[in-house]
Amino acid sequence: MNKALLSLAIGGFGIGLTEFVIMGILPDVATAFNISIPQAGHFIAAYALGVVIGAPLLTGLGSKWPANKVLIALMLWFTVFNTLSALATNYTSFMVLRFLSGLPHGAFFGIGAVVAGKLSKQGKEAQGIAIMFSGLTFANLLGVPFGTYLGKHFSWNISFLMVGIVGALAVLSVKLWMPLLKQSSESNFVSEFKIFKRLELWLIILLTTIGTGGFFAWYSYIAPLITDVAGLPNEMVSIAMILAGLGMVIGNFIGAKLAEKFLPIHAIIITLIFMVICLVLNTFLATDKILVLVMTFIIGMVTFSLSTPIQVAIINASKGSETLGSSLNQSAFNIGNASGAYFAGLPIAMGYGYTAADWVGAAMAGFGILIAFFIILLRKRRISQKETTKPCYS
Repeated sequence: MNKALLSLAIGGFGIGLTEFVIMGILPDVATAFNISIPQAGHFIAAYALGVVIGAPLLTGLGSKWPANKVLIALMLWFTVFNTLSALATNYTSFMVLRFLSGLPHGAFFGIGAVVAGKLSKQGKEAQGIAIMFSGLTFANLLGVPFGTYLGKHFSWNISFLMVGIVGALAVLSVKLWMPLLKQSSESNFVSEFKIFKRLELWLIILLTTIGTGGFFAWYSYIAPLITDVAGLPNEMVSIAMILAGLGMVIGNFIGAKLAEKFLPIHAIIITLIFMVICLVLNTFLATDKILVLVMTFIIGMVTFSLSTPIQVAIINASKGSETLGSSLNQSAFNIGNASGAYFAGLPIAMGYGYTAADWVGAAMAGFGILIAFFIILLRKRRISQKETTKPCYS
């Protein structure tokens, strides 16, 4: 079972690598295709759009197949189109390939999270999910810096060939180590989408979008925060990214512990409160060359403590269609990626400085706390209504 969870982590490593390495080599890709950096930013958006569309679509289409076979198919798709991305020759072909590469992302994590929970011992489901997400965090710690180095010092194509190699390893490991599993869902394709009628599901999706958006508001502008605000040399940006990645690795497993110790929604509130505190604190400490690096590690740790509790929360809110609900969380995560960067960029464009991104991130995390409390009130109201409708016998 440990090997089965490791195979999911390898897949997560590949997904984390392709999603984030493009940010480090964006100027190199722009130069290769003779386009501006803002135009090259469209490649990030194309991948995110693929995730948003592919998560519910591929999860629904694969619901009647054994989960292990669906995971292999998704990783095969991922491997093929990421490898082809390395061979792209112009803006249009790379845009299309980035979109196609993003399609299996949400479905893999969505189905994988449910499978990880089932493969884990009773009461340790959150740790199983955290092991899968550890691949994503280790990608930020090791894979992205290494892929960025290869892309900058040799060729951007090598970075995506590296993703293809990791994808092939994931396919092989899932095939060899994943036990034979039942179909992903007992429901048919149409009935799967009935979960969209549940208000709590929509609220958790909104919570994921807003809460993780707070993280990306900070993370998207970490480079100028390090160089322009703290006054550190460009070489320290890579060190800061590694520190953030190390924090993510540790925070991922802290989140699993929180999800086991508390109700997932309570763990989410605890994490978001600390996120608000850290982001606000960072606006005052970012000018210090040492403290800005310390806070980079802490913020990475705190923010990724959110991943497992929120994944468990959405699985619990999607009873009967757990894989679809779980995959939707990945769509929300990528919308949070785009929205966090966008909203944080507005005050920066107005001339308020790069620390304004931290204030925006804190505000988004704070709004996430309000949504979480509303979910708790909704649950209490639902329980109260059930109790009042119980038949009374005298």
